[in-house]
Amino acid sequence: MYAEMLRIHPDEPEPDRIQYVVSCIRSGKVVGMPTDTFYGLAVDPVNLRAVESIYELKSRQKHKPLSLLIANPGQAYELAREVDNHFDRLAERFWPGPLTVIVKAGSRLPLRSTANTGNVALRVPDAEIPRAVVEALGLPITATSANLQNAAECTYASCVRDQLGERIPLIVDGGPTPRSLPTTIVDLSAGGGQWQILREGAIPTYAIALALQQ
Repeated sequence: MYAEMLRIHPDEPEPDRIQYVVSCIRSGKVVGMPTDTFYGLAVDPVNLRAVESIYELKSRQKHKPLSLLIANPGQAYELAREVDNHFDRLAERFWPGPLTVIVKAGSRLPLRSTANTGNVALRVPDAEIPRAVVEALGLPITATSANLQNAAECTYASCVRDQLGERIPLIVDGGPTPRSLPTTIVDLSAGGGQWQILREGAIPTYAIALALQQ
């Protein structure tokens, strides 16, 4: 069975179509959808069977946690614990945007959803479709890139269909994504004001350092 392609307006997502996507996610399905960087694979992070299916789809190593998309910075405080002013500064400066921040996970998330690390990677995407889905679902969604292991990331829905069309039931076509660079990943999980850049992407290292020095 081949994936259903669902067109959704990237700037003004149609509410009925968003609700359809939400119903698919609630039922445990994997949905491909655009973010502000690449297309990603969205599932309910507290549905462990759905989370497991993403690892199987991508042949992803089980110790690598999945990043989560949230609708606004306020949701981060519900999902994380022991956040400090470094987190506040980064969220205020770069969200919504292509920044992923790793912090200690709160008790709302199952340990398996953190790949048993106890940490969670969060971001608020600068993209209307995933934020609308998160708001309608009432939960964050996973955001790992919608591509096969060692294959190129996708900036078009057709690319997701070519790579994963026989493996997932639904792909949201929101047009091309606005960026072709991945998110920058900053790890704040050590606490105590320590920070580390795990991957430099769309936001350069100097911009992160500048924000944290203010």
